[in-house]
Amino acid sequence: MKLLTLEEGKKAVKLARKAIEIYLAEKKTIDEKLKGIFAEKRGVFTTLTKHGELRGCIGYPYPMKRLDEAIIDSAISAATQDPRFPPVKSEEMSEIEVEVTVLTPPQKLEVSPKKRAEEIEIGKHGLMVRFGPYSGLLLPQVAVEYGMDEEEFLTHTCLKAGLPPDCWLLNEVEVYTFEGQIFKEAEPRGKIVEVDIKSCSI
Repeated sequence: MKLLTLEEGKKAVKLARKAIEIYLAEKKTIDEKLKGIFAEKRGVFTTLTKHGELRGCIGYPYPMKRLDEAIIDSAISAATQDPRFPPVKSEEMSEIEVEVTVLTPPQKLEVSPKKRAEEIEIGKHGLMVRFGPYSGLLLPQVAVEYGMDEEEFLTHTCLKAGLPPDCWLLNEVEVYTFEGQIFKEAEPRGKIVEVDIKSCSI
């Protein structure tokens, strides 16, 4: 699957910030169509951080919408709908860094549960666990940022889904991997860079 160029990544982050700031100020969802890769359906997450701490993160794991539409929706949702945090206020946006992660489609691990950990590459793969109505997803950068190994990454994804930590060892639980490309502001409203997931550094 085609990756985004740095210029396209910059457009993605600027679009996310614009969507949030206009929505917070005017309660209006922008309708902005971009060309090229932004017309393709892609999964995407928008992550907001404030002084190094998570402030909101919501997205689409599957390619259900055009990338530009998915960025706008996920950005507004990350700012206003993340149940872990109060809604972002307009005046906070000068302290918040915006990050956009564009995803490849999730691929189901077709191996026995005991071999699932062997199929995961830390720093490359994100994980999604599904069982009945339960599902949980962790982006690729999470395992690196928290120093997880493959089994810990599986365990935390199960917990994110509201399931027992070792549920990834069950046949009836589905585990998917995906990859992500991250673009973020180096500082609020500042230079936009692509992040090396493996080192989680700019």
